[in-house]
Amino acid sequence: MSNGTLEIKAISGHSGKAPGSGVSRDYDVCKLVDTTTCIGCKACEVACVEWNGYEFRETTFANTYQTMPETAWNFWNLIKFNEMETDSGMQWLMRKDQCMHCEEPGCLIACPADGAIVQYSNGIVDFNQANCIGCQYCVSGCPFNIPKFNAATKKVYKCTLCSDRVGAGLEPACIKSCPTGCLHFGSKEDMKFEAKKRVDQLIANGHNDAGIYNPGDPDPTPGVSSPGSIGGTHVIYVLNDAKHPENYALPADPSVPLFVKLWKGPLKWIGGLGMLAGLAALFGHYVRYGPKPLDEGDEGRRAQ
Repeated sequence: MSNGTLEIKAISGHSGKAPGSGVSRDYDVCKLVDTTTCIGCKACEVACVEWNGYEFRETTFANTYQTMPETAWNFWNLIKFNEMETDSGMQWLMRKDQCMHCEEPGCLIACPADGAIVQYSNGIVDFNQANCIGCQYCVSGCPFNIPKFNAATKKVYKCTLCSDRVGAGLEPACIKSCPTGCLHFGSKEDMKFEAKKRVDQLIANGHNDAGIYNPGDPDPTPGVSSPGSIGGTHVIYVLNDAKHPENYALPADPSVPLFVKLWKGPLKWIGGLGMLAGLAALFGHYVRYGPKPLDEGDEGRRAQ
């Protein structure tokens, strides 16, 4: 739900400048996930469910240690497991899956409901279910398949990066629970520095394809490519094989779908101009020809 203690940067379906209420933070927050030190213990899954007050779901066994196929409306954090055949044998690729909190969030861009999605000045993208109309446009606008619809409440839910905890000066619950130091939280500048330091360490130990996944970052880490058109994310990864993020179930070039950009951009303005043109044509016709006169049949029917 929307957190009133943080300063708002952007609101879905809201024309004009976003209100500047709330506490302004001096920096953008960021979560760093070092996949190379994840042991798949799922402590972060449990912490997320407990903090957000949801019941534990039944797990799904499909010949893997993964809890379920994907996140759900009441399960926002999932450790994904992928078995990979390598030259040295079988390898587990484990990756924490949750909302990426994009700098240019496709969910917010696509949402037509005023105030249903809020982006705070510190980078967190939050959902306010009280204003959600259940249209699910946010689902189609997300390049990471994150927002999930609850058919019972007709509302959409996702990870909030624990905006309530962050607003109170605490770290997210999943960060608190991690026993291996896989998860880190702080300013984006600090997290990018820590990620680059870890990548350098991996490369020095022979992992030449190690890198950072922070798609679309306008200020990428030196020597690290940054494909994508979402302006960077506030959840970044250290990957053992950054050249093939799809092996971690991450899109190589994430972007807001073209139809969303067209619908909320050029088509929106073209539609408005078309409506104005129609009104102008109607007014011009009235000025040129005046009101339509009634014929004799119409006058007779009106008299009756």
